[in-house]
Amino acid sequence: MDVGPGPIVESPAVETSPEAARQPAWHVLWTRSNCEALVSDQLTAKGFHVFLPTLEVWMRRGAARQRHRVAMFPGYVFLHHALDKWSDVEIRKARGLVMILGDAWDRRAVVPATEIDAVRRLTESRLPAVTHAYLREGQRVRIVRGPLADVEGILVRTKPGKGLLVVSVDLLHRSVAVEVDCTIARPV
Repeated sequence: MDVGPGPIVESPAVETSPEAARQPAWHVLWTRSNCEALVSDQLTAKGFHVFLPTLEVWMRRGAARQRHRVAMFPGYVFLHHALDKWSDVEIRKARGLVMILGDAWDRRAVVPATEIDAVRRLTESRLPAVTHAYLREGQRVRIVRGPLADVEGILVRTKPGKGLLVVSVDLLHRSVAVEVDCTIARPV
């Protein structure tokens, strides 16, 4: 599992201008360790649209192994909102929140909606997925059919006919991978 120490400052994220801040956009909330659900629940109760993608993993508790849902991107929660000064202050009141990524309330970092949609589709597909190292090199592909049709990512070949489709969130420098049939992937 690729877990970094915190947000990456040199990220290529788009910064919002004051005019663009009035449009709903996807922002990233950095949380304290294991506080993703706490932050998500508080903000949802206040009426904010929050997205906390999860993975199902095997965990050992004593001698028993059980499946548990864990945050897909540990330490991060996504927020879809048109940020203004009031909402920025309300969000920062959440217990367990470290910060909203970006410079100031009117210049918050934005994650492209296509990346959030790809993560959402991957979550909804219920295909077995694992966290994967963030990749910059590799061939960008689009899946042409099946539950992940039109999802784009980077294909990493692992064995004949099979590969890992890596879907990334550039702002976080984090990725998640799912095994796919290489015959349904097309270069973008």
